[in-house]
Amino acid sequence: MSDAPEWFWQAIDQKPASGTVEVEDSDINYLTWGNDADADEPNTKPGILFVHGHNAHAHWWDFIAPAFLDKYQVAAVDLSGMGDSDHRDEYQRETWAKEILTVADETKLPKNTVVVAHSFGGLMALRACNVAPERFSGLVLVDTGVRSPEEEEARDKDKQVPRLARPKIYPTQEVAMSRFRLQPPQQCENQYIVSHIARNSVEYDDEGWVWKFDEELNMRVKPIEGLKEDLVGLSINVALIYGELSESFSAQSAEHMKSLKPELEVIEMKDAQHHLFLDQPLDFISKLSGVLDRWGS
Repeated sequence: MSDAPEWFWQAIDQKPASGTVEVEDSDINYLTWGNDADADEPNTKPGILFVHGHNAHAHWWDFIAPAFLDKYQVAAVDLSGMGDSDHRDEYQRETWAKEILTVADETKLPKNTVVVAHSFGGLMALRACNVAPERFSGLVLVDTGVRSPEEEEARDKDKQVPRLARPKIYPTQEVAMSRFRLQPPQQCENQYIVSHIARNSVEYDDEGWVWKFDEELNMRVKPIEGLKEDLVGLSINVALIYGELSESFSAQSAEHMKSLKPELEVIEMKDAQHHLFLDQPLDFISKLSGVLDRWGS
């Protein structure tokens, strides 16, 4: 990562602390940045809780989270089946939402906390903010949300039946990292970011290096329903930041969400793809900061 810019090194040098909390018999891992439990005075800053996407983990926010430490208490969660959290025999949206709420409480984030959630994680955060609106002050959906009926129908036609594959085991960390790919597939000019994420996406077990997610997750997850109702029912601030070139979310779906929730703030990131905070990290930080400032968090 010798080509990484100085801001990136400064960000990842601010190492987060990790912890776990039990949710429905599973240990859920989380990260916190800059939260000094031994400080003489209580931390009165508002909070941000970052939630990752499908088969991802909390370290996807390592280079984003530190940018907000001057004004916010910051944490990120590993949803069960991903990162360093336990796997489950069955996964459902209600449980993932409960994990988000429990981590917010465990990390002592205040009531004026905004959830910032990418992709799949946004669907879980949408449920958490709907069932417990008093717990959070806002939700920022990152390239995710309620797709338009046309886009949803097209995706259903292309959807493949999940199949059980043999767990992939690699002889070295370097080999495993070299196999890391963003999903959905996309090119990213900031290879130093992709390399950092890849390094934190593998772990060693008794046989070799493996991915830090449940290979059977897609087989074990129950259908995700009620997204439209949860969006319409939200009683807190809500915004959408999406990528102009994303293959996962479109301007058509953004317009659909706006029709369902007129107060939704919609921000398009030009030339960005689905993993928009990897494509344009500084612009993403700027746009997210603008949303938070307008909300007065």
